[in-house]
Order: sequence, then C-alpha cells, then structure tokens
Amino acid sequence: MTASETTTQYPENKVEKYELIHSQLIAITESEQDLTANLANVSALLKTAFNWWWVGFYLVKKDQLVLGPFQGPVACTRIAYGKGVCGTAWENMKTQVVADVHQFPGHIACSESSNSEIVVPIIKNNTCLAVLDADSEFFDHFDDTDRLYLEKFCSYLTEFF
Repeated sequence: MTASETTTQYPENKVEKYELIHSQLIAITESEQDLTANLANVSALLKTAFNWWWVGFYLVKKDQLVLGPFQGPVACTRIAYGKGVCGTAWENMKTQVVADVHQFPGHIACSESSNSEIVVPIIKNNTCLAVLDADSEFFDHFDDTDRLYLEKFCSYLTEFF
C-alpha cells in the first residue's frame, strides 16, 4: 500500500471508521515485518483518521517505557513502571480509559493540552511489550468503542514483536 492509498475519506460513524482503519492496518503491515516501520505507520494512520492530539507507542525496555514511533507534539521520553496512565496500563496489563487526565493519580503531563487519554497494553505470552497511547485535547473523548478496536489492533500488532 502506498502513502497515497491511505489518504482516505473516513466515515463519520466511529465503528465504520475503525472497520476501514482495520483493513488499512492489515494492508500497510502485511508485507512489512519491521516493528519500527509498522508502529510508525499505525501511528500515522490513527492520527490521520481521528486527528487525536497525540498517538504513539512506548516500548518496554528493561524497567521503563521508552518512547517509540508517534504522531503529535514532543512527548515524554521515558515512563517508569506503574507511573502515569501508560505505566499503570503496563503494570496492570489492562487498558486505561481516562476521561479527565487531570484527575488521574500520578498523571504525567507531557502536554498541558491533553485532557483525556486511552492506553492499550500490547501483550504477548502474558508479557507487556509496549503500550499504544492516544491523547485528546477534549475531555471524555475515548469510550468502549475505542477500547474494543484499539485492543483488537494491538492484539494484531503482537505478531511484529
């Protein structure tokens, strides 16, 4: 799939949009095995489709999450285990949907413009290898539809780790 093939007019309906993105996700990764390339394209795909404030990946390296491919403004480079929304998702190995990040205990404010967040752990063989992090400048932006589809995407991405 070429870059021009991903300049798609996305439907307004969120479920339809996620279904289209899922087919694009498969198309852009099916002939590429490089982890960095795939995570970079997935970040760009989600940013383009949803125009979230920030979207990207943090990779587990030893005892920290280290910034990986992303789209958006400059981000925190390292996050400790159990710290902030990303570190909590890693520790609990469970998706975190946060309606108001300013109310989340220990929230790490990489950007003051971020008001809600979803973080999905990427788990393989009962080990968290990375997290997908998406931030919105709007409060209460993410819901169960986002959780369901992003978990599906992250499950698919485990084959590249």
